[in-house]
Amino acid sequence: MKRLFVIGLVVFALAMMAAQCGGGATKPAEQKKEAPKEEKKGSQIPAVEEGKYNVAFVYVGPHDDGGWSQAHDVARMVVEKSVDNVHTVYVENVAEGADAEQVIRSLARKGFNVIFTTSFGYMDASEMVANEFPDVNVIHLTGFKSNKTNFGNLMGAMEDIKYLAGMLAGSRAKKDGNPKLGYIATFPIPEELRLGNAFALGAQKTCPECKVDVRWIFTWHDPIKEKEAASSLFDGGAQVVMTGADTPAPAVAAPKGKWGITYDFAGNCTVDACLTSMYWNWGVVYSRIIKECRDKTWKGGSEYFDADSGAIGLYGFMEGEKLQPGVAELPEADLKLIKDTLAKMLKGEFTRFDVFAGPITDNQGKVVVPEGKKLEQADLDGFAQFGSPCKTCMYWWNQNITAELPSLDKK
Repeated sequence: MKRLFVIGLVVFALAMMAAQCGGGATKPAEQKKEAPKEEKKGSQIPAVEEGKYNVAFVYVGPHDDGGWSQAHDVARMVVEKSVDNVHTVYVENVAEGADAEQVIRSLARKGFNVIFTTSFGYMDASEMVANEFPDVNVIHLTGFKSNKTNFGNLMGAMEDIKYLAGMLAGSRAKKDGNPKLGYIATFPIPEELRLGNAFALGAQKTCPECKVDVRWIFTWHDPIKEKEAASSLFDGGAQVVMTGADTPAPAVAAPKGKWGITYDFAGNCTVDACLTSMYWNWGVVYSRIIKECRDKTWKGGSEYFDADSGAIGLYGFMEGEKLQPGVAELPEADLKLIKDTLAKMLKGEFTRFDVFAGPITDNQGKVVVPEGKKLEQADLDGFAQFGSPCKTCMYWWNQNITAELPSLDKK
């Protein structure tokens, strides 16, 4: 009897193990009744539409991030409305590097006519795929490479708008009696130093005594890190914090009586603590380039537009916009300076080269740009350490920035 009892226990145990491993747990007929899992939009490689001109966008963050990627996605929708017979798609949350190369190549194989790759770290992958698919136009944003045929780079002079935002921040800090400003920077690349320096040069115009501190976060989109960096700057005494990243963290994290300046997307300046947003209107540029690609008049090169393109703006100061509460009460002389400078920018009378006109001194006391001189495009774009042919280059901080230069080990 004991032996039979033991055998019974073993048979029962084996039956239970088989059930847990899926043996006979669900009949095939029952499996068919299960609803298929819904894929998140943008997570798979979309298909082209026959008979239409097909355009794809690759985003480093979510399409609704409230910042950089959302500005591009709004532009994508503008393209669909303004360009005839076009079909657009996006792929979001694509990591820079090998993942980007795989996604871009898959889009080219699918048959997309134009692919916009919208992050600095997509540059090498974009170049590689463009060279493999000569009939596909690949346009990379914020980089510097091109092949003069089907691969080019595109960027706008956001330094124009960050210069104006610096004027605004300086005016606010001076009125509040606290000459400390902050800047959240992403990666140590020329773009981030260029934009930080432009902000600092603008602040210098309205608040000569103002100083700017910097926090590096080494990411384009991380709401937690961005908010922590903003809080760190505010805790360190900053009265106004400006960001180079994707979320409205500076405004959200601002304590009562302090202020944030957001970036990339016109719709992210939603709280009273937000002084302004420095935003993109990519739809104007994208629509033109797509028409040129379809007409076969576009050639891969370097395009860098200024404020007169209509593709960049300062929230509250553009036509039809209302000043934020923290701005409307600023001294009229400062507001006039900002408005007058913006008006010149929109007419093409004040460009990125005027932002970086001498005399400019760095925070080591060295004259970077002598009086009567201006930086050239290669200087705005490059580090000599990265192999750029620039002469002055962008590896310096303006005299009112208290931070040390970043290490170039992390790119």
